[in-house]
Amino acid sequence: MLDDYKAAPKAAFGISGLDDVLAGGLQRDSAFLLEGSPGTGKTTVALRFLLTGAEAGETGLYITLSETERELRQGAASHGWTLGEHIEVFELVPPESLLDPDQQQSLVYSSDLELGETTRMIFEVVERIKPSRIVLDSLSEIRLLAQGSLRYRRQILALKHFFARNAATVLMLDDLTSDTTDKTVHSVAHGVIRLEELAPDYGPERRRLRVTKYRGQSFRGGYHDFTIKSGGVQVFPRLVASEHKTGFSRTLLGSGIAELDQLLGGGVERGSSALVIGPAGTGKSLLVQQFIVQAAMRGERAALFVFDEEIGLMYSRARQTGIDLEGLQDAGRVFIEQVDAAELSPGEFAHKARRLVDENDVRTVVIDSLNGYQEAMPQEQFLIVHIHELLQYLNRQSVNTFLTVAQHGLVGDMSSPVDVTYLADTVVLLRYFEAQGRVRRAISVIKKRAGMHEDTIREFRITDHGISIGQPLQQFQGILRGVPTYVGANDEALLRDDPP
Repeated sequence: MLDDYKAAPKAAFGISGLDDVLAGGLQRDSAFLLEGSPGTGKTTVALRFLLTGAEAGETGLYITLSETERELRQGAASHGWTLGEHIEVFELVPPESLLDPDQQQSLVYSSDLELGETTRMIFEVVERIKPSRIVLDSLSEIRLLAQGSLRYRRQILALKHFFARNAATVLMLDDLTSDTTDKTVHSVAHGVIRLEELAPDYGPERRRLRVTKYRGQSFRGGYHDFTIKSGGVQVFPRLVASEHKTGFSRTLLGSGIAELDQLLGGGVERGSSALVIGPAGTGKSLLVQQFIVQAAMRGERAALFVFDEEIGLMYSRARQTGIDLEGLQDAGRVFIEQVDAAELSPGEFAHKARRLVDENDVRTVVIDSLNGYQEAMPQEQFLIVHIHELLQYLNRQSVNTFLTVAQHGLVGDMSSPVDVTYLADTVVLLRYFEAQGRVRRAISVIKKRAGMHEDTIREFRITDHGISIGQPLQQFQGILRGVPTYVGANDEALLRDDPP
């Protein structure tokens, strides 16, 4: 009997991300608490819970003490849902005798009558319908009627045991409008899911959820971002890179530019990450786009997430250097998405990247740039952790990841808004330098975990044919302190202007 109970399938929400967090859904014949401030999405999640059950032929019951049936059906319709015959909405209103002041009794408190009558009406409708799934909205009304922690706890225990006897999976909603910090329901409920809404200084609200308790069951802990859009709730489970690992051959992948491959010691290793860092205008975006072109030429698919630049301008600028990004996108070789940092949570971004890798077999991912990605973070101190998990996941899936970081300043002392150099397997440094009265660009590889790389500095130039890289510049000083100076007496190593 016990083995059959353990093997029983869970009651799924029908929200893929949330079911993943809960390892399949809610354990049947148990009572769960879904809490959150008004506007966090409790009703939407609860309706989706009942609709999923109805699709499986299960009877659902929505007991509402706060919203009207009309409001519930309107809310469902806004997501394109229809509460059909398998879902009963029971609008619990006080009896007329309790609303008539002439019929109020003076020997007992009206709250005693209301609480008892409310409980009786809940019992009657459950026994009449015999539902498999129940939503009770909301506990704050029962808390107000109880007018005390002891009576409230006894009432919740009575409801819990009654629902269990009727073989129902119950989702109790609490809008946290009470000033009390009473954790009565937390101890009584089989599991607790908390929905939160954050209001950043700029941009829309950010929503996240956390499972604070799930008795006897494994679940994915921590905070998980979610959104509410037309069609319901979408949850983005926290990415744990250690759960995803695939075997692959770590071959070297070239850039298509012989001099750049020489700098990189033959190329970048498959399943590695590369960071291109330098001041604004040095050619970081163009450099990483070169690897996108090479991926397409190998017959692979790539993804480009653009945070900083307007996508139309990027197409035009790439075309001027001989790269047809728009054509590659139309051919289905490259997935390009312009990301609005103010509208995106880090969890949603990781979900986008993961979906492209899993569903579209993308093998090269470019994030341009981390400066924009940083602005998508509500708390800057967690940026490194998010990037670390994302890079680890992509690398374990044999995906090559390229990131760009724009440093503050152009020459002299420069700083990075975020230091992720220790996370990247390869670090490419771009700099401006002066020689022969002209501002030029220098490129060097300062880090590569796998294999040897060239430790020289080379000049590179952006032309209408792409990137042109010169020979190693031997007599160079100051590249690392941000003020590179070419002190060579012989200028033959410098790139020449193209003949007219």
